[in-house]
Amino acid sequence: MGKKKLDIMAKEREVFIHGQLDEQGNVIVPGCVRNGIDEESANKIFDEMAEFAKYAFNKSHAACYAVIAYRTAYLKAYYPAEFMAATLNSFLGNLDKIPQYIDECKMLGIQILKPEINKSDTKFTVEDGKLRFGLGSIKNVGTVPVDSIVKERNKNGEYTSFTDFCERIAGEAVNKKCVESLIKAGAFDAFKQTRSTLLASFEGIIDVIQAGRKKGLDGQVSMFDLETTQEKEELDEMKYNFEEHEEMSHKDLLSIEKEMLGIYLSGHPLEKLRNQIQAQTTIDTKQLRQIDEQMNSQLLGEEIQTAEKPKFVDGQKVKYAGIITSIKKKYTKNNKIMAFITVEDLYGVAEIIVFENAYFNAGKSLVEENIVMVEGRLSIREDDTTTIIANEIKDFGEQKQKVFTLDITTANEEQKQKLRGALRYFNGDKNNINVQIKINEDVKPCGQIYLTDKIKEVFNDILGEEKVKVCDI
Repeated sequence: MGKKKLDIMAKEREVFIHGQLDEQGNVIVPGCVRNGIDEESANKIFDEMAEFAKYAFNKSHAACYAVIAYRTAYLKAYYPAEFMAATLNSFLGNLDKIPQYIDECKMLGIQILKPEINKSDTKFTVEDGKLRFGLGSIKNVGTVPVDSIVKERNKNGEYTSFTDFCERIAGEAVNKKCVESLIKAGAFDAFKQTRSTLLASFEGIIDVIQAGRKKGLDGQVSMFDLETTQEKEELDEMKYNFEEHEEMSHKDLLSIEKEMLGIYLSGHPLEKLRNQIQAQTTIDTKQLRQIDEQMNSQLLGEEIQTAEKPKFVDGQKVKYAGIITSIKKKYTKNNKIMAFITVEDLYGVAEIIVFENAYFNAGKSLVEENIVMVEGRLSIREDDTTTIIANEIKDFGEQKQKVFTLDITTANEEQKQKLRGALRYFNGDKNNINVQIKINEDVKPCGQIYLTDKIKEVFNDILGEEKVKVCDI
């Protein structure tokens, strides 16, 4: 009835009044008449039910949603930190959703504390009105190993060092990939070692500990069971042998933090450019949100409490600057390339739509983590978020851009074949550096790839380290 399917309702009316028989003539549904209700009265009853069904479903749902809306609004108004913690925990591990709600926390003035191995739980928690990032939301970690880490900490006390952590979680569901992600996210920053040192050392430390445990399981003396012997001192020295490195640059720290957490937490690469961006742009993400809020208010029939005309209108030319966080390329029905680019400024993210001409003109500027200036026009729609359609995208200011140079002057055919395969393999939607090929003094562009230190080692193995360079241009 609620779906107003008239043909089905007509059949049901007949069953309701006169009942229903099976193929053998047995009564399945007696119906009103068999129950002593006359046909006229039965029709009136059915008509009343049909009329009620027109609004009963909507009315009941509206009442339920009203109660939920009131309760959530109350919680958000009077317990904002707890409310946002619960909201974030409902998307635990979802790096697409978490940044959106972290951004909402910032708008509410709720400070986000970075993940810490001795303070964070699996989920987001509240600390003195602030939110502590949950270990379970770190990329490549997962809730099962984190539950083991938190359980061990609650049972036997805080971890006193990185090696203490590795010893105590050995044998648990915590693999090397999980430990690496925790290091990158800054979960061990409270200890004295730099992230660079821990990244270079953790695999060796874990291998030594696991080897010691294996000896213990085989019936031999474990390194943890030795007393004050010389062997214990030698094993301890091995166990605590860190490959010391200076901390990576602030930019690189922010980059891996964004990779692991989905957001910039301990800083922002645009902070030092704040004044320049404000001077050279005409719109920011905060103002884009205000446009959406005004559109939503109009859709709901609310009057905007302002005597001023809207500052921004559909089709208006604007300048927007930020750092590219994702690039999604696609082809139109006419086989023309276009891209949807997410650009983040100090207040949030905006979607930039780039059609073919602007895409090709942007050239080397379209790589992730590059800071760009976007000149385009606003696209304001009632039923969608406001976007910017790009006319031009270029590097912002005087920032130095890096290029990956491969010298193939002396490379043989086998090396070139491997190189072509590697360039194809590491090319994708997350490209973060331009590539150029050098032959003698001739240098030619060769597209873009996604590059990390480990990926660079692949090219080192193909051409030799002296032939592979990352340079500023």
